[in-house]
Amino acid sequence: MANPLHNPPPGKGQSFFIDVIPYNAGLGLKYVENQVGRVVFDLPWDPAQVGDPETGVMHGGAITGLFDAALGGAVLCKLDDLRRIATLDLRIDYLRPARAGKTVRCEAECHRLTKHIAFARGVAHDGDPNDLVATAVGTFVVFRDDTRSHPRESLVEEAGPAS
Repeated sequence: MANPLHNPPPGKGQSFFIDVIPYNAGLGLKYVENQVGRVVFDLPWDPAQVGDPETGVMHGGAITGLFDAALGGAVLCKLDDLRRIATLDLRIDYLRPARAGKTVRCEAECHRLTKHIAFARGVAHDGDPNDLVATAVGTFVVFRDDTRSHPRESLVEEAGPAS
């Protein structure tokens, strides 16, 4: 079966990439777009995600969650078949605080895929892609076992074939 995340049906990206993972949905992540091996997710500013109430700056943990979801999403949609993955390593370099009240956008790509390991990288900004908030690299294990219990499997069956 081809990977349904290569070309999700219109309106299904949010379900396929974000809502199926309770943590990602709880963070308030928003699907923007994807191509094979690349995703773009947004993390809208939310007072619940603020790390410093005096400045309104978003907590670094929320941005970490954004990177983990986006880099993992890039890996998932690079695979030929839908597989389970897990984060092995995630390194983030914070370059500056995200501006209060601004959505943080993460653009991630899977740049290398081996039989069992995937490598991804991404950038995050709050409106200006030339003024980054942070950069990240991640390493993921790709499980080669049966995926019938994959949390996205029921979503794929409900959506039908990708067009």
